[in-house]
Amino acid sequence: MSGKPEDSVGHSAALAQLSALLGDRLSTGSSILDQHASDEAHHAPVRPDAVAFPESTDEVSQVLAICSAHKCPVTAFGVGTSLEGHVIPVQGGVSLDTSRMNRVLAVNEADLDAVVQPGVTRKQLNEELRATGLMFSVDPGADATMGGMAATRASGTNAVRYGTMRENVLALEVVLADGRIIRTGSRARKSSAGYDLTKLFVGSEGTLGIITELTVRLYGQPEAVSAATCAFETIEGAVDAVILTIQSGLPVARIELLDEFQIKGMNLYSDMGLPEKPHLFLEFHGTETGVAEQAERFGEFAAEYGGSGFEWATRTEDRNRLWAARHNAYYAAKALRPGAEGYVTDVCVPISRLAEAIAETKADLAASSLSAPLVGHVGDGNFHLSILIDPSDPAERKEASRIADRVAERALAMGGTVTGEHGVGLGKKKFMRAEHGEAYTVMATLKQTLDPQGLLNPGKLIERN
Repeated sequence: MSGKPEDSVGHSAALAQLSALLGDRLSTGSSILDQHASDEAHHAPVRPDAVAFPESTDEVSQVLAICSAHKCPVTAFGVGTSLEGHVIPVQGGVSLDTSRMNRVLAVNEADLDAVVQPGVTRKQLNEELRATGLMFSVDPGADATMGGMAATRASGTNAVRYGTMRENVLALEVVLADGRIIRTGSRARKSSAGYDLTKLFVGSEGTLGIITELTVRLYGQPEAVSAATCAFETIEGAVDAVILTIQSGLPVARIELLDEFQIKGMNLYSDMGLPEKPHLFLEFHGTETGVAEQAERFGEFAAEYGGSGFEWATRTEDRNRLWAARHNAYYAAKALRPGAEGYVTDVCVPISRLAEAIAETKADLAASSLSAPLVGHVGDGNFHLSILIDPSDPAERKEASRIADRVAERALAMGGTVTGEHGVGLGKKKFMRAEHGEAYTVMATLKQTLDPQGLLNPGKLIERN
C-alpha cells in the first residue's frame, strides 16, 4: 500500500468493497499490477494496489463512489501508450482499466458521428466503419483507446487537415470523483447553451472525471489518396516548403518531417532504402483530379527549397508501408543505439518559428554527448525528439532531462507550448505555471471544485490550491 498508514487503511477498506462489487474483475495479481504501473514514458513505475475492470458506466460510478468514501486514489488506464507518465498511479490506490468497455454503441452515418465506449481503440472503430465509407481521422500512431485519446487531447499525422481530439469530440459521458454521472455536449454540431464542459474534460488527463462514453466526428473516406516522400538538403528547406504549402492553402492531409538521423534509423528498422537526408512524408486526400493537382503544386513548392527524389505511393500497400514506418519511428530511433531507451519529448511553436526552433534544438544536440532523432507534424508546428539514453546511466538521464527542458523553455519563449500532443502527466507539470501564468491557478480551482479530495489521477498535470 502507498502513502500514510491511514491511507493504507482506507485503501484496504475500499478494495474490500470493490472486491464484493466486481469479484474477479478486481485484480491484485503481480503481473497485472506491473502492467498498470507504467506507460511508454521514461518515468519510474509505481504499482497500484489493485486493478479494477468495470464493464459499464454504472460500475465506474460505483467504483468512484466507494473510493471517494474511503479516500482511495483512482487512476484511469486505457492501453498504456501515453508518453508522459499519465497512467502511473503515483499514490497507489486503484488503476481503473476501461478495456472491457469496448463497444461501438452507434454509428450515425447521415450525421457523420459515432458513439463509443472509452475502451474502443481507434483501429477497432475504423474497422467497424470500413463498410460505411466513413472514417475516424485522429491517428496518434499507437492503437490507443478513444477514452485515452480524449483524456490526453491526442493529435497525430492527420491533424493538419482534420484536427485533434479537441475538434473531433462532440459529447461525453463522464463520471465525477464522487460517482455522479454527467453528460456534456450533444450530437448537434454547434451550441450556445452554457459552458463548454466537453472541451474542459478533453485534455484533462483523468484528473477531473473518468470518461465513460464519447460521441465523435466522422469523415467520408476520400475517393483518392496519394502519398509521397521527398528529400531535402537541409531541415530549413523542408520546413520552408511546409510553410509555403500551409500559407498557400494547399489541403494536404499529412505532412511529416523526419531528420537525417531518423531516416537512418528507419532504413535500419524498416528497410526503407531512403537517402539519409531530411525528408517530408506527405499524403493528399480528395478526388483523383484534385489529388493529382495538389501533388503537382506541392512539387513546385518543394523544388523552390531544394526538394528532390519524389517517390509516389498510390497503392494501398505502399502507403501502409510508408505510414507504418513513420508510426514505428520510436523503435527505428532505438535501432540507432541498440539497448538504448528513448527519453521522449515534444513541443509545438508557431509555424513561422519552427525552422528556428529546430535549428537551435539541433545545435543543443550537437553540443551534447547524446543524440536524438527528430520527427514532426510540421504542418501544425509540432516536433518530437527521442533522446537516446542508457537507462541505467544517471548522468545520461540527467543530460536528456536538461536537453528536454531547453527545448520546452525555447518553445515557450517563441510563443508556443511545452507539449503539442503528448500531454502533461508527470513530465511537463513543472512547466505549467510558466506556460499558463495565473490561468494555472484557475485550473487548480477547477480541480479543487470537481475533485476536492484530490483522488483522480493524483500528482499529474495540476497542483491543487
